[in-house]
Amino acid sequence: MAVLIEAISVVVKLSSLFERSPAGWEDLKTSVPNNTLCSDNELARVGFMMAEDVRPFVESLTASCGLIHIAGGEAVDVVVVDQLAGPKSKCSWIEYGHLNLGGNPKMRVAACRLKGSKLTQIFTPEGWEFEQSLSRSYGFVPGGSEAKSLTFLRRQDGVDVYLNTLTGKEVYVGRTFGDQS
Repeated sequence: MAVLIEAISVVVKLSSLFERSPAGWEDLKTSVPNNTLCSDNELARVGFMMAEDVRPFVESLTASCGLIHIAGGEAVDVVVVDQLAGPKSKCSWIEYGHLNLGGNPKMRVAACRLKGSKLTQIFTPEGWEFEQSLSRSYGFVPGGSEAKSLTFLRRQDGVDVYLNTLTGKEVYVGRTFGDQS
């Protein structure tokens, strides 16, 4: 089985969660700050659109669930995975790759599964649809390049709204942590 990887995903090894956390799944669910949680019963995944929103979530997992992020340069219980580049740290317990939903090459998504798993079903967050997904219309602006093509307009209900000065269209970036004023 596998979990969807979009934008920047935090992937949790569920066997570690159940070993280290007294309330297991409930501890994880209460830690999740958005609606991107999905699980294949081996891994759980939570997605973020901004890198600076990832660290507070990973820190909350280590504090509330007793999970270990990195030890000796390798992911232990939690790994951060980029939709385009894959795992951000060495991780021996996941496999990262791309697959076509329903065999359709126009519906290609990134996914992670527990290493050695042979099942190919992919699990996505509740309500996720390819047509409205980042997998279909992913846009990436490297850190520090925002000022060249994006003008911040407003923050509205946890979403930063920018004007793409190249296309004239608004761009929406979901935010989880940080200044939400």
